[in-house]
Amino acid sequence: MTHMLALDPLAIVGISVGGVILLIISIFLFQFIGLWVQAFVSGAHVRLIDLVMMRFRKVKPRVIVENRITAKKAGIDVSTSLLESHYLAGGHVTSVIRACIAADKAKIELPWETATAIDLAGRDILDAVRTSVNPKVIDCPSVESGRSTIDAVASDGIKLRARARVTVRTNIARLVGGATEETIVARVGEGIVSTIGSADNHLAVLENPDNISKTVLDKGLDAGTAFEILSIDIADIDVGENIGAQLQADQAEADTKRYQATAEQRRALAVAQEAEHKAEVQKNRALVVLAEAEVPKAMAEAFRKGNMGVMDFYRMKNIMADTDMRDSIAGGGPPGEAPESRS
Repeated sequence: MTHMLALDPLAIVGISVGGVILLIISIFLFQFIGLWVQAFVSGAHVRLIDLVMMRFRKVKPRVIVENRITAKKAGIDVSTSLLESHYLAGGHVTSVIRACIAADKAKIELPWETATAIDLAGRDILDAVRTSVNPKVIDCPSVESGRSTIDAVASDGIKLRARARVTVRTNIARLVGGATEETIVARVGEGIVSTIGSADNHLAVLENPDNISKTVLDKGLDAGTAFEILSIDIADIDVGENIGAQLQADQAEADTKRYQATAEQRRALAVAQEAEHKAEVQKNRALVVLAEAEVPKAMAEAFRKGNMGVMDFYRMKNIMADTDMRDSIAGGGPPGEAPESRS
């Protein structure tokens, strides 16, 4: 009896601890029981142990259960393991499920692997499916570019300003690795510029603007993109400046400046050559003066050595006087002034 009384406190402690543990477990499981019942009633059965393990794997059980129920009600059976894998990979489970449901209702083939790959690639899979069902219109040029028109010059030099609207539909098969809307806008703009530039004159473009759409559409601009171009419509086209005339005027002005610069260069060269010639004349005159200065010295030397007499001197003076007289008659100046100095 004493032994049993001694065990009673231990039993009480054991029962208390067990009760607390059982209470904690019950509270822990209670948050999953509601989801488990909801999945069971909806026909999308999920094991209770799987719900518990989601908590340890840091997966939100409610997101997985609700999306599995949504898919199951839409006739798509996606296991919780696939949903968990995509969630842990950083994907948007809700968007993928809604996209799969929309694709299934629209009779578009969209396997789960393709949908998750598109979502993990950073594309909005739900918007892609919606665009595949309901094509959307892209403005060209885009609003983000800050330009309102695409400008191009026809062969006659007239600038044309055009705006286009491109109707596209998403190509699910090329969504992974396919180019985005910016590529479509750039290609369409390039095609419009090329078509207008190859036109004989701007009047031909204004008369049949639909030729631009046909020509651009025939080039297959949607190759390698995530879209399929359904139509290209020219929304507006206006006449701009006469670029050809402006270029000709600018060229004429540039030619005028070039010719003026060439003429100025030649004038400067002529002036420089004239200055050089004048300097050469002055140099030669200085040499003449120096040579003339040597004549009296030579005559004095001749007198001293007896090589020249007085009569020879006067005869030379008479010849010089006669020469000066002839020069003065020919040049109209006073005797003794050379014609070069008078000129």
